[in-house]
Amino acid sequence: MKLGEQQTKGKFRWQLSIAIIVLIAAAIYLIKSINPQSKQDDKKSAKFDEPIIAVAAVAATQGDFPVYLTGLGTVTALRTVTVRSRVDGELIRVAFKEGQMVHEGDLLAEIDPRAFQVQLMQAEGQLLRDQALLKNAEIDLIRYRTLLDQDSIAAQQTVTQESLVKQNQGTVDIDRGLVANAKLQLSYARITAPITGRLGLRQVDQGNIVHAADATGLAVITQIQPIAAVFTLPEDNLPSVMKQFRSGEGLSVEAYDRRGKIKLADGLLLAVDNQIDPSTGTVKLKAQFANEDSALFSNQFVNIRMKMETLRAVTIIPTAAIQKGTQGTFVYVLKADQTVTVRPLTLGPTEGEKVAVLSGLQPKEQVIVDGADKLRENIKVKLISRQSGASANEATPVPDKKLHPGKGRKNGNNG
Repeated sequence: MKLGEQQTKGKFRWQLSIAIIVLIAAAIYLIKSINPQSKQDDKKSAKFDEPIIAVAAVAATQGDFPVYLTGLGTVTALRTVTVRSRVDGELIRVAFKEGQMVHEGDLLAEIDPRAFQVQLMQAEGQLLRDQALLKNAEIDLIRYRTLLDQDSIAAQQTVTQESLVKQNQGTVDIDRGLVANAKLQLSYARITAPITGRLGLRQVDQGNIVHAADATGLAVITQIQPIAAVFTLPEDNLPSVMKQFRSGEGLSVEAYDRRGKIKLADGLLLAVDNQIDPSTGTVKLKAQFANEDSALFSNQFVNIRMKMETLRAVTIIPTAAIQKGTQGTFVYVLKADQTVTVRPLTLGPTEGEKVAVLSGLQPKEQVIVDGADKLRENIKVKLISRQSGASANEATPVPDKKLHPGKGRKNGNNG
């Protein structure tokens, strides 16, 4: 009898426990259905499970896009002259300043002219003497010819006098040459600029004895206006370059500094080399620049950009928007519902931070330029400014301010 009562009491306790559990579950369900705040919290928590990626976007533009060929080059002077003395002597005057611009014919230096003046005086004196001898011989020849006509002298004497006159004429011609040479040597005592250009540093100081055989010279003059630059391009670009060059239309060339940031000069293509370097597969080209502001120096390293053509009315986007994957080159396009879609593109040439789009994108469509590393098709995004402090690459979700701190931290790193 006691065993049966124990079994009955156990069964009753088990049924009571089930009833209590059912009542608790029903109460929770009723509380949630009645309390709207609980529903809102559940919805927000579910929404937070899918993070919103912060991105920056820019609109594609339309315009003319210049096509350039770029190469590395070195500035070369059209003419470089080492100024040397053509005679030996003491350098008594230096008439130039280092680094100054000089014009052809300007006086640069003077050598002691006294030795050459003495040589000129000697040559001129000898010329006067021999001219007097020539004149006297010519007078005698006239008299001899008169006597020969009168049959008063032998014909041989007249012939001898004629030879003497010719001999004296030759001597006078030699003297005239000596005088001219002496004048030339005297002129060499004044050293002038053979070309227009910029002088370098002085190589010899005043007071030194200079010689015509000196290797260093007095200074170096480099023509810098105009000036040239020799640069190289891949041989694959040669057909298009030659087509433009032979058409007679000048190919404009721009020279930039070593970093390629500052434009130094504008010029035109001057010549194309007649052979390709087999070791590098490149061809040399020469461009000429007016260089009126003297921005280019001989042997300066420059980056050359040569304009080939201009693409008219093409779509232009920043290079930062370009993505590459297994499907090729593409961009993420921002749709009106704040989601993104993958758009394959056919790209044209690139210039700086911009690239021309030949097909696949229309002007004014917005492309993602920052925060694209965690995007996928149809994902929800939040648009921010590129200049803002937020980092679009972190792809952090955007929580609602009304969420509880605990819930916001729980899902804050998803995505």
